[in-house]
Amino acid sequence: MKKILINISFVAALFATGCTKDFDSINTDPTQASATTFDPNLLLPSAELGYVGATTGYSGPILFQSMWTQTFASSIFPGYYSGGDKYVQGGSFLSYQARTWDACYQAASYAYETQSLTKGNAAWSNLSGIALIVELLNIEAITDVYGDCPFSQALQAKAGIAHPAYDDQQAIYTAMLSKLDSVITTLDASKATPTNDVFPYKGNIAQWKKFGYSLMVRMAMRLTKADAATAQKYVEKAAAGGTFASNADNAYVVFDNSHGFNNANSSSLTVAEDYAEVRWGKVLIDYLKAMNDPRLGVIAEIPQPGKAAAGNESLAGINTPSLQQGMPNGYDQNGGATDISKAPGYPGATGTGTDVNVTGGYSRPTTALYTSLNAPSFVLTYAQIELLLAEAAQWGWNVGGTASAHYAKGLAAALQTYSTYNASGTISSTVATAYAAANLLDVSSTNNALKQINTQYWILEGTLLDFDEAWSNWRRSGYPVLAPVNYVGNFTSGTIPRRQSYPTSESSTNPAGYKSGVATLANGDTYTSRVWWDK
Repeated sequence: MKKILINISFVAALFATGCTKDFDSINTDPTQASATTFDPNLLLPSAELGYVGATTGYSGPILFQSMWTQTFASSIFPGYYSGGDKYVQGGSFLSYQARTWDACYQAASYAYETQSLTKGNAAWSNLSGIALIVELLNIEAITDVYGDCPFSQALQAKAGIAHPAYDDQQAIYTAMLSKLDSVITTLDASKATPTNDVFPYKGNIAQWKKFGYSLMVRMAMRLTKADAATAQKYVEKAAAGGTFASNADNAYVVFDNSHGFNNANSSSLTVAEDYAEVRWGKVLIDYLKAMNDPRLGVIAEIPQPGKAAAGNESLAGINTPSLQQGMPNGYDQNGGATDISKAPGYPGATGTGTDVNVTGGYSRPTTALYTSLNAPSFVLTYAQIELLLAEAAQWGWNVGGTASAHYAKGLAAALQTYSTYNASGTISSTVATAYAAANLLDVSSTNNALKQINTQYWILEGTLLDFDEAWSNWRRSGYPVLAPVNYVGNFTSGTIPRRQSYPTSESSTNPAGYKSGVATLANGDTYTSRVWWDK
């Protein structure tokens, strides 16, 4: 399995090419680094890329959340997708369990250090503000996955805090929303802008304000069941402040594989084992087919017949929408009761003799769209925010439009997002708008509207390979309704995981913090406990 440490290599490259003559002294005693010895702009891309690295590929949720949400499926057992598809430990399970925690805290530390280096210098106020936004982006990912975690004392090892206290998630969200609200207003286009921003904004302050308010919407909507009043307060504030207005505002990172920086999801999916075994989930493909969704022929393909042809990444699959079939989760190829050949609607193997491909009739991610190592990784999109605003409007909140209007905008924008990958993902605005007009929001009841909105959100985030977000919003909303897997030996007693357990090292390296974090979990430090906002 490939293991990509994007942020570390990126920092090394930056320091190798961008440091001053004082590099030797900085390298000797990094605690003495200051804005007078090197440009703090050099740390911002490490925080941004660190977030992307923590939420994609083998360092992120492709092994777990992609299959907990039933976006992907795998019929191999045992294997390193077992923890996702079947809720059974496999491969380096405990290592994967810790990676979002470790990688997001590392990314947040770059953002925190950027703020430390620019503190008190008005010329760096925009860089400092944007760094805080990126820090909060990373902390949100950590607390959503694990629950209570260090926040108020986090990232302060230089100040002597080696064992930071765990904050409860309610306090974390209250503080994150307050900080985000305060920092957005400090961004000032008349002052110096960041020079190393790897988001499409390139330091544009107006764009970063939109990003900040859009992130506020996403954060606040997590609280709809735990603290609806706070959720409404900040969603309405964000809508008034100005969220994303079109796909041109989307936040993502484009990679440059020729210089060693690649898309970690694409890198994972092009590993021979992954390319051969990862398939789109049944619930997803069934829904797209039932709705005659124009994305189906863009995101899915049936491999060419036979094992050899199916494993050839230069040989495109068959993308005819009517032929697509999703794989159910929880099956294997071991010949027993859970053998994939016994799954309802099994399409049969392809190829013959030694060239048989047992899962050849199931749909995989389209090679042309998803396997480019230069493909973008999405952070936050216009479609995502419009769908969240549609839900907010359905609750009666003042977000500048009706639920139906926001939903139509979100659905049309969602269909047009895939062209950012490459031309093979293009769905014209004419087709997208017409599809949205033909599939209006069902407002006959609140439940019908919420189901429709959040199912579309699940489709969008899953097919953009933002699996953490698909999982978090599924936990919050309950849509779509998914049937859990109950494979023999699973670690959740046949329920879909609601959180990840803390890294195993926490109980020994930060025992007091770890104990306080576990104390708030109804089922202890397990995958069946729920974080505070997951009601």
